[in-house]
Order: sequence, then structure tokens, then C-alpha cells
Amino acid sequence: MRVWFITGASRGFGALITQEALNAGDAVVATARNPEGLAAKFGNHANLLTVALDVTNEEQANKAAEQAVKRFGRIDILLNNAGFGLLGAVEEASAAEIEKVYATNVFGLLKVTRAVLPHMRRQRSGHVLNVSSIGGYVSYPGWGIYGSTKFAVESLSEALAMEVEALGIKVTVVEPGFFRTDFLDDSSLSISPSSIPDYNETPVGAMRAFAADHNHAQPGDPARFAKAMITLAHSENPPLRMPFGSDTVAAIEAKNASVAKELAAWRELAVSTDFPKDA
Repeated sequence: MRVWFITGASRGFGALITQEALNAGDAVVATARNPEGLAAKFGNHANLLTVALDVTNEEQANKAAEQAVKRFGRIDILLNNAGFGLLGAVEEASAAEIEKVYATNVFGLLKVTRAVLPHMRRQRSGHVLNVSSIGGYVSYPGWGIYGSTKFAVESLSEALAMEVEALGIKVTVVEPGFFRTDFLDDSSLSISPSSIPDYNETPVGAMRAFAADHNHAQPGDPARFAKAMITLAHSENPPLRMPFGSDTVAAIEAKNASVAKELAAWRELAVSTDFPKDA
């Protein structure tokens, strides 16, 4: 039996993965800002512990990790799932909006990770799963601020993986594409209210229309994603990056090809700044 610690477990991916983990015979510490509904959602399960956790509260994060270890003796899998989106041009986003999304998506992830890692280090095992996005590998107009939080998650995960490998801890950054969840609903997505008319006829305006038209029409199946996450978490040799969805795979392949093409075109200038070899 593996012990999961899941943030943002009250809905969306978090709720689905919590249920799949319980179905697989694992134990789950399901956390949410308002955990009252978790017991009703998942039932009175012997392998379930529900805990109040606002990921932006470091003290709560430490207490939640301690509660998890007190109840189950260990934490095998940390799923940093809590987060939300912000849609708007980079210029349109206010300082307060930017700080709020970073507080959850980046600083909250860091607070929870720092709370759990001492327990994983002590047991010399564990697997940290950080939920990024297709927008953490490829930027899109209108998603610059949100994507930048996920780019940060990618970088943190890559460094962390190297830092803790010798301690028996594995790290995977999860990159979902567009899945048919409530991500594009008001409950998970903030749209910057300070819309600038000049952007209406740019790709930013087109992205706003796309988000409205594709809400609950995304290609990814959340139920299949949740099952795939159990497979990933139970694997002996998980990857550093795990994309999910054909749209994510296509976007990664296109970006890799574009970067390689651009590097080839500008390679001579790129390497021209070194000292001469005989200097």
C-alpha cells in the first residue's frame, strides 16, 4: 500500500486521482482549503485522511504533513495538484493577479514540497509529482502569466530531481494538455478584468474566444488521466517529464523541432562569443 498526499483534492484531477488511488488499495491524505466535503465525496474510508490545507500557508503545510505521517507512518507519493489559471495578455495582468497565481502555483507548491521532503528523506524513498501543463513547455498568447508559473514548476522539478535522486526520492513533472475538467470555468480560471481593446484583434482576443468556446469540449478524458496517474505513480522508473494528451505530445514535438531549426540557423553567432581556443 502506498500513501498519497494530494493537494487540491476536492475537485477536478485531485478528486479523480484520490478516488482511483483508494480504488487501487492505496491510502490517501486528501487536502483542500475546505475539506468538509471530502468525506461526503469519498465516504468513510479506512485509508482516507482529510486535512484542511491552504497551500499558501506554510504552517498548515507542515502540520498536514505531520498529520499524514502520524496516521499512516509515511508519505510515498506527493501530488502537488493545487493551482489555478489566469487568462489575459501579459500587459493586462495586474500585480495583485500575478502575485495571487504565483502564491498558489509556485510558492504554494514549494511550501508543501518543503513540508513533505523531510519525511521522504528520513525514509529514503518517495515520489514527488508536480502538476505542470502543456503551458509549462510551450507558451501561448493570453496564458503568459499562468504559463510562467508552470515554467517555474518545470525548472524546480528538474533541479529537485537531481538534488534528491541520491536520497532515494524521484521527481516527475506532469504535463497535461486540455482535459474536459472545470479548468476553464470561473472556479479554476481567472480572466484579467483589465482588458485592453488593442489586444482584441490579436491572438490574445482569439484565445479568449477559444477558451469560452472550448470549455467542456476539450479532447482529454479526465477519468483516463486519473487512471494513468496511478500507473505512473506505481512505476519503478518514472520519467522526469510525463506529458498527457495527444495535444501535449504534438506541441512538444513542434517546439523541439522549432528550437532545433532556430539553433541551427543561429549557431555560428551563438558560439562566436567564446574566447578563442588558443587564448
